Formats: sequence, C-alpha cells, structure tokens
Amino acid sequence: MAIEPSEMSRSEFLQTFGHIFEHSPWIAENVWDAGLEVRHDTAAGLHEAMCNQIRRADDATRLELLRAHPELASPPVSQSLTAVSRGEQRRSGLDRCSAEELAEFQQLNGLYREKFGFPFIMAIKGYQPRQILDIFHQRLNHSAAEEQQMALAQVMKIGLFRLQEIFQ
Repeated sequence: MAIEPSEMSRSEFLQTFGHIFEHSPWIAENVWDAGLEVRHDTAAGLHEAMCNQIRRADDATRLELLRAHPELASPPVSQSLTAVSRGEQRRSGLDRCSAEELAEFQQLNGLYREKFGFPFIMAIKGYQPRQILDIFHQRLNHSAAEEQQMALAQVMKIGLFRLQEIFQ
C-alpha cells in the first residue's frame, strides 16, 4: 500500500477498503465518515474501527451483511461471488471438491439457509473441504441466536484476513 489509510482521500479509501466486507461498502463509508486517525493505519486498527461499525448497526443491517455472503462451494454463476471470495474458496480447495462433497455442500447450504435465513459463513483460510463440512454439520445444531453471533464473528475474521493481505 503506497499511502496510509489516514492520508487517503475518501475515494481512495473506499476503492481500497470498500470491498473488505462482502457487498457492504457502507462499513468503509461509515469508518471514513467517523474520521481516520494514525491508529487506523494498521490492519488491526482499521479492523477494529470496521467491526465497531458492524456492532453499532441495527439487527436488520447486520442480517443484510450476513445475507450478502455467498454459499460455500456453489457454482460462481449462480452467486454474486466476488473475486476475493472466489480466490478464498479456491485456496481452500472448494473448487476441487469431489462430487460427493459438492452434493453434501449443496444439501447443507439448503438446510442452513432454511434454518437461519442466511448462508453459512466461515473464515475458511487454512481449512480443507472435509474440515469445513465437519464444522458445517456442528454449526447446524446451534440456536438461531448462537449462529447469528457465530456468523458475525466469522464475517469479522474474514475482514481481518482481507485487511492483513492489503497491509502486507
């Protein structure tokens, strides 16, 4: 990164950080509008500011944030899969699942969305398809409140990973 976030214009900041949270540029917009300081010139500092915006959002807005995420191991054609998400899924091997694994992902995606009203969200960095499926099964046993908190925590973790990549 050639320029620190606290020194960026609004358009530079939104161009660089507006995509951190899936189809939710409002988070970066709110961070910019709240004012940037030197403490926001690190991945951790900017991440905290962004997560604070998510925490301050009302329930409906947080639910929209969750619903903006793609399903795991779904065909990109049927989803509005961002390039960043496509890369994350590819690095975890979700583009190389066996037919059985793909069928299991499709079944679990349907069950999960029906139960919770948003897609299964997991920061998949460092996980392989079988591990992700095992966690998927476990999380289907959560209550709606538990799973919404878990999904938001995963969204925030994904955001941190993406920020760390930019700051490297």
